[in-house]
Amino acid sequence: MSSLWKNIGLFAGGVLFGTAGISILSSKDAKKVYTHTTAAVLRGREAVLKTATTLKENCDDILVDAKAINEDRAAAEEVCIGGEDKTDFTE
Repeated sequence: MSSLWKNIGLFAGGVLFGTAGISILSSKDAKKVYTHTTAAVLRGREAVLKTATTLKENCDDILVDAKAINEDRAAAEEVCIGGEDKTDFTE
């Protein structure tokens, strides 16, 4: 019998706690906190997107420079094939 009253008491406490929680979460102060938190998340998002854009631009620059180096190297190798190789890499 005491187990039944214990379960009823736990249920009633949960309903009371849930109802109080809903009223607290829907208050003006809570909404103000949600608004400020959302604004902070949006600012963070903008910062991350700006950093990602900068990183992509730097990677694109590195890729262009690397391709230019390889093209110059390939052109130098073509010149060496036709003539005598004056570069000694075995030192």
